[in-house]
Amino acid sequence: MDKIANNGNYTFKNVLLETGFEYDGDEVVKTKTALFCVEIVDGKIKAITPNDPAKHAIDAKGWLMLPAFKDMHAHLDKMLYGLPWQAVSAKRKTVKDQIAYEQKMIPEWLKTSVERTEKLIDFLQSNGTHYIRSHFNIDPTSGFDSLKHLEIALKNKEKTVGAELVAFPQHGIFYTNTAPLLKEVVKMNIDFIGGVDPYSIDGSIEKPMDLITQLAIDNNKGIDIHLHEAGETGIKTIDYLINKANETPQLRGKTFVSHAFALGHLPALETERIAVRLAAAGVGIVSSVPFGNTIMPIPLLRKHGVEVLVGNDNIQDHWNTFGPGHMLQKAKLIAALYGYSSEWALSRTLGFATRYVLPLNDKGVQQWPKTGHEADLVFLDASCSAEVVARVSPVKSLVHKGNIVF
Repeated sequence: MDKIANNGNYTFKNVLLETGFEYDGDEVVKTKTALFCVEIVDGKIKAITPNDPAKHAIDAKGWLMLPAFKDMHAHLDKMLYGLPWQAVSAKRKTVKDQIAYEQKMIPEWLKTSVERTEKLIDFLQSNGTHYIRSHFNIDPTSGFDSLKHLEIALKNKEKTVGAELVAFPQHGIFYTNTAPLLKEVVKMNIDFIGGVDPYSIDGSIEKPMDLITQLAIDNNKGIDIHLHEAGETGIKTIDYLINKANETPQLRGKTFVSHAFALGHLPALETERIAVRLAAAGVGIVSSVPFGNTIMPIPLLRKHGVEVLVGNDNIQDHWNTFGPGHMLQKAKLIAALYGYSSEWALSRTLGFATRYVLPLNDKGVQQWPKTGHEADLVFLDASCSAEVVARVSPVKSLVHKGNIVF
């Protein structure tokens, strides 16, 4: 993309924007688009005007402009990206096996973690992601170094990427002596307190969850815990968080369960009951979609108004050989898994990549972009959102807060 200006003040021309739906009866058969000029000032959209091909401006070449993507569950501090190729070992079968491996490897990984984190951010950006919720290890082996190294990488990239951080006691809170570290890190410049499988790792639901929730309340943080437990203890942990959010209004909208695989192994009526309670309590679910043979009830959760966030989670690391690092691939997978194949349904599925910022509302009325919106933009070689999801269309340019990333 021609760089006429990249100081936060410039104009794009030949920008393709979605303007509405075309119907055959009550069926959406096509997405309407038109070309525009989009002016950016001080990192925000200043004006959207009819296209002027002769204007002295950055030529967007007819590419489709969409809201930039958000990866809402990643581990920027902990991956094999940037190291020699290594597939997952079949010898490590349990979370505790992985904890033992991490205790051995973390000191070595930390030596190059800043450089590799920056490379991983570059990779995510190349696929249109401008914002990341990243967990970072807090444990006796890492100390605060995982956080410190992650902060250095993010500081080096601060003009082109946004992030929110989750303190993640991967090695358990009491299984290893992590509680004192958690009490310290919660006072730092982070956003969420995490946890992992309280019953299977720490031997209790209440003891670790009491600490996590109280730290969040006392320090005005959110909660985002990893919960892989698929049986009764998984459901009890979800119920625990629902009850806490109901008791403590400040946790509403700031409390999340990542994975929550227990919801994928319940009778439909029981899943529905919990979905209603999650929505009422303002507790969200974060999914890496899918995980092994567990297919999460995402359509049912969304039907009841549960906020379902999506992320890549493990991007080629010692937990998972795969992990595309591409939010559009996640959106396409959701569409394929749940049968979202119509023009309308595909266009809605884009919301899983953008945290529900969509150019058109459900009725086809244009709602993005508008004057005053942050200039967080991705340009793709595609005709509409539905095509973008179905074909994982090529990303041509990314803009974060008015800064042209590439």
